[in-house]
Amino acid sequence: MTKPVLLTLSGSLRKASFNRMLVAEAARAYGDAEVIEGDLNLPLYDGDVEDEGVPAPVQTLIDQVRRADALVIGSPEYNKGISGVLKNAIDWLSRAKPNVLADKKAVILSAAAGRTGGETGHFMTHSILTQLQVNVIHGPLILVAAAHNEFGEDGRLKNEFLSGQIADRMARLREELG
Repeated sequence: MTKPVLLTLSGSLRKASFNRMLVAEAARAYGDAEVIEGDLNLPLYDGDVEDEGVPAPVQTLIDQVRRADALVIGSPEYNKGISGVLKNAIDWLSRAKPNVLADKKAVILSAAAGRTGGETGHFMTHSILTQLQVNVIHGPLILVAAAHNEFGEDGRLKNEFLSGQIADRMARLREELG
């Protein structure tokens, strides 16, 4: 049996972003899989640009989504909403023909400096993905509040409760992927 392919997507572009660390933590919790990190540093969606041809970085992301068995999405919250980076990537992906998101399995996790752990951004991401026919693996929300206190110098999550929630969600994803 071949290893499942997990595509991690962080809605924050910073190399040391808490959401990047969070999706890496989830990929480790999944276990034996091929993990690909998607690059969401894409041009802004523009129909005129699309008419001229899909930009190469967007096509790379589309191809990665096609190849992936599941998406592991880190959804930060910026000003009580989804990050522009993540929304832009989803907008580009929604334009692919055939629909690369339909029936794709996904796990959403959120980390933020604030006290709600990115809850509003998480809900918005979930709502958008549901409309695009993504099968989000449900369970208690995984929200890492005050994220600057929850990760060690090594980028690993220190909170055992949250680590357990992530392990449980990734086990459910493993079951779904069969």
